[in-house]
Amino acid sequence: METTRQQKIAKQIQKDVAEIFQKEGAPIVRGSLVTVSAVRISPDFSYAKIYVSIFPFEQSGEVMKRLEHQNWFIRRALGQRLRNQLKNVPEIQFLLDDSLEYIEHIEQALKED
Repeated sequence: METTRQQKIAKQIQKDVAEIFQKEGAPIVRGSLVTVSAVRISPDFSYAKIYVSIFPFEQSGEVMKRLEHQNWFIRRALGQRLRNQLKNVPEIQFLLDDSLEYIEHIEQALKED
């Protein structure tokens, strides 16, 4: 169960990472629509899992590789935004949220019947 502070910090990280993708991360996402769907943070605020959904789905593998390669850049930009709220910037890991792709797959299966 997440504490209220964890939830607040997770929402702030979600907002800030989305803003980083919009303003500074154009070379990273390169024409794909990347949405930060959720953030889970450890109780000691040292580790954050950032779930992203990517459209079009075909580019998700390539975009995930670029996100992992540019992890240091995103973490540094996040640290500049969170410096007054957290003592240390959490280690970040990007995970693919493929729920939209799953929904589309189910819709296609239902249309075929």
